[in-house]
Amino acid sequence: MGNYAVPAILVVIILAFIIPIPHTILDFLIVINIAITLILMLNTVYMKNALDLSSFPSLLVVTTLYRLALNITATRLILSSGDAGEIIRGFGSFVAGGSPVIGFIMFIIIMIVNFVVITKGSERVAEVAARFTLDAMPGKQMAIDADLNSGIITETEAKNRRRIIQREADFYGAMDGASKYVKNDAIVGILITIVNIVGGFVIGMVMMGMEAGKALETFTILTIGDGLVSQIPAVMISAATSFIVTRAGSDSEMSQDILKQMFVNKNVMYIAAATCVILSLFLPKVPFLLIAAVLAFVGFRLGRRENAVMKQEEVMVQESEVEDIRKPENVVALLQVDPIELEFGYGIIPLADVNQGGDLLDRVVMIRRQLALEMGMIVPIIRLRDNIQLSPNEYIIKIKGVEVSKGEIILDHFMAMNPGMVEQELDGIKTTEPAFGLPAIWISEGQRDRAEMYGYTVVDPPSIIATHLTEIIKKYAHELTGRQEVQKLIDNVRQNYPAIVEELVPKQMAVGEIQKVLANLLKEGVSIRDMVTVLETLADYSPVTHDTDMLTEYVRQALGRAISKKFINDTKSNVITLDPKLEQIIMDSLQRTEHGSYINLEPSITNTIINSLSKQVQRLVQLGQQPIILASPVVRLYFKRLTEQFMPGLIVLSYNELDPNIEVQSVGMVNV
Repeated sequence: MGNYAVPAILVVIILAFIIPIPHTILDFLIVINIAITLILMLNTVYMKNALDLSSFPSLLVVTTLYRLALNITATRLILSSGDAGEIIRGFGSFVAGGSPVIGFIMFIIIMIVNFVVITKGSERVAEVAARFTLDAMPGKQMAIDADLNSGIITETEAKNRRRIIQREADFYGAMDGASKYVKNDAIVGILITIVNIVGGFVIGMVMMGMEAGKALETFTILTIGDGLVSQIPAVMISAATSFIVTRAGSDSEMSQDILKQMFVNKNVMYIAAATCVILSLFLPKVPFLLIAAVLAFVGFRLGRRENAVMKQEEVMVQESEVEDIRKPENVVALLQVDPIELEFGYGIIPLADVNQGGDLLDRVVMIRRQLALEMGMIVPIIRLRDNIQLSPNEYIIKIKGVEVSKGEIILDHFMAMNPGMVEQELDGIKTTEPAFGLPAIWISEGQRDRAEMYGYTVVDPPSIIATHLTEIIKKYAHELTGRQEVQKLIDNVRQNYPAIVEELVPKQMAVGEIQKVLANLLKEGVSIRDMVTVLETLADYSPVTHDTDMLTEYVRQALGRAISKKFINDTKSNVITLDPKLEQIIMDSLQRTEHGSYINLEPSITNTIINSLSKQVQRLVQLGQQPIILASPVVRLYFKRLTEQFMPGLIVLSYNELDPNIEVQSVGMVNV
């Protein structure tokens, strides 16, 4: 039977356009129409999602046809017999209140509200909703595909989501078309009203022999009644259409949403109550004061409920924390070690608090960007946290959970450093600059201008911390660049240079081997930003050797121009070279294993080399020049490893890394 119900109803509606219907049956049909439209409107109020009533466009068409059939039947009865049943006459007499003019005006107002406000608005909203839903479909489909590929949802869930998106698009598209029925139905109602009044007046006077006043009163009341029994359901249908096309995504009913969103802020209630009190001073007092009292009471209740919710949340948080501590599996979260941590005492908190004007967080973001441009590395997230165990003005820097450096600042002071050319002295607190270990003085803000005038380098506390943190990250860059970071760098190159990556990884080298080469470069301060050159060099030489130390040297030679530019500022530079005998001794002492090569020198020879090197380096430092050691390509790496324990910041270059445009002059030689 269910398969034939709707077709049967449609056939009956179409027949009602042709077959006359008695007054009594018309009364029942009108009541059914009002009840159906009331049910539809209330369903749209209580639904949580537009798809809960996905058959609404079809129902809209059926109810519109049904209402038009009733209009035509009522018009036939009004014009043929001057009577359209008790329902229509009752509506007309009740609304008119004994005056056809008042009834007619009320009816016109209802029609105008329905046509101009509700119908036009719902039509426009339905049109916009259909357009935006269709435009958003590709993005939603891509989001579903991304969630499916990442494993967040299953194939079944993806199919369900796609089906929902398709149903939404079909629904809003159908609503866009069905809303035209509502608009045109309102227009037809106006035309039928004019026909009923004019036609009824003429028929009453000519065919029924009524007087002009009697004919006008009789047919006007019947027309008003017929219009009302049609327009009231039409208004409800229009309202239901507006509700369903303006329904935003929500998990609750419309009533709950309105109450939650309108009456949620106690301050709003208090301000509204105060406004009503002010208005009562100039306007009738009783209504305004009564509403003000109600609003104030609502605000008071909201305040009490807010306090109760806050207390309940605090209790729940405490209970949750206790439960988390008791759960044995939560020990796993404690195993996580942050790559970089900056801990500080409570006195430094204002520097990290945006509400107090601190910009330390912004400086940390800039550090990550600066190192990406300068070193080409991906700096992990830098964790900032306060530590009450530290002195108020003290801070420490941790790498992988281990303290590697610390410093202390004075918030309301500036650090002044003598670049070496200033003779005037300043009064202040002597200290040491934490990043480079240079002597410095803490001065007050009032001394800042005088210090700068003398030629001192003046730095504020946030800059001191940021510079210190930057140098620490550079120093431990080789430890912070692991396989995951290297994979991100490779993926970045793959976007524009896929051929290089496909040739190298994983056919010739694994990610771990590339990571060792990059770590060697970063350890000596060489930028890896030119990853294309790095990967191309590895692709050229990895078939020859898998020794990551040798591959590092090949990459350094390929990056020679950048290395020369970084470490040698002038076109002419003084350097320290190695005695050929020393290079031969180093080569002869090499011990090669399957895990790499290392130097095996006697301690006496090592001491002799270090003493000779120290003398040469000290002489250049006294001249104010950067000490640079120049060695042959084969020896460079091993000499660097020999000296890095005694002089970790020493620059050791090979002849093949020098830019041809740079002239170097040997001012000293390391010998044995």
